[in-house]
Amino acid sequence: MDIVTGVGVLDKAMTVMRSVGRGPRSLADLQADTGLPRATAHRLAMALEGHGVLRRDLEGRFELGYALVALGQAAQSRFSLVDTARPILAELRDETGESVQLFVKEGEQRRCLLSLETPHGLRWIVPEGALFPLDAGSAGRVLTGSATRMGWMQSVGERESGVASVSAPVTNGSGVVAAVSVSGPIERLSKQPGKRFGVAVVVAANRLADALD
Repeated sequence: MDIVTGVGVLDKAMTVMRSVGRGPRSLADLQADTGLPRATAHRLAMALEGHGVLRRDLEGRFELGYALVALGQAAQSRFSLVDTARPILAELRDETGESVQLFVKEGEQRRCLLSLETPHGLRWIVPEGALFPLDAGSAGRVLTGSATRMGWMQSVGERESGVASVSAPVTNGSGVVAAVSVSGPIERLSKQPGKRFGVAVVVAANRLADALD
């Protein structure tokens, strides 16, 4: 079993899910695929079935559950956001010369859906898919509804020492749906990143909001 997060029960459950993702599995198949004890494989599969992410086929084998359909549709809607945002953020990166990101709120955290890196050798890399807190960094505060009267929020060394960022909200009729950010070393963005790139970030965020209408 591949340990990914260090959270034992989650890693084991995902091992079961990956096994079933390759095709219907009997309990014996699950045990052989995952290397888990029979009782553990059975307990996890039954719990996942209870959540609807696994089900039984006509032969009693474990199969992917119908709850994944709704999750997949939700994920697809997020991917359409990424597809729409990519050319706009690419222009923002080229205009500013710095790394740019697109974040969305996910529970009490924020997730990076899109990250385009600066060509500079010295850069701040934000991995796509990474989760960060909402209470630190300009994007987190934007996603919780904070912004200056100019429409952007900046942070300097707040979440990561030596890194500055400026973010602006992407809004629709229901509120903030995403945050567009420019981030990089303080040496380049300065201690007033909003002065340097606030307008550009707001323009990009508004373009994305218009494109999503």
